[in-house]
Amino acid sequence: MSFAFRLAVLLSVASCALPAHAAEENRCGWFSNPTPGNAWLKDRDGEWTVGIQGNYSAEGDWPEFKRGQWVVTNGSSYGYGCACMRVATSRQEMRVLTIKSARALPLATCRGDRRLGKAPE
Repeated sequence: MSFAFRLAVLLSVASCALPAHAAEENRCGWFSNPTPGNAWLKDRDGEWTVGIQGNYSAEGDWPEFKRGQWVVTNGSSYGYGCACMRVATSRQEMRVLTIKSARALPLATCRGDRRLGKAPE
């Protein structure tokens, strides 16, 4: 076996082991933050993990919601809203890796999108 062939095989195997980072994409849907450090974005493709307390948190800032854009479900500040986020994701893990930008939307936007299903509880 030639050196060039062995090198090509080695590089091919090594590249398969590296995580594939997706290009930035817009994801819009229900942003849920039910408890400290825990957050998900549910869009037309499923539920994306944004943060798990003590375990994982995507890099970047979560959306900021104004009064009337956020539904409180737990305590005084935890709940859900509707948002669009420019993110890089891991599709295999359904995980948001990086948040490039995030903006809150009116609740009616998500409520009117049948692909999102009902609001988080």
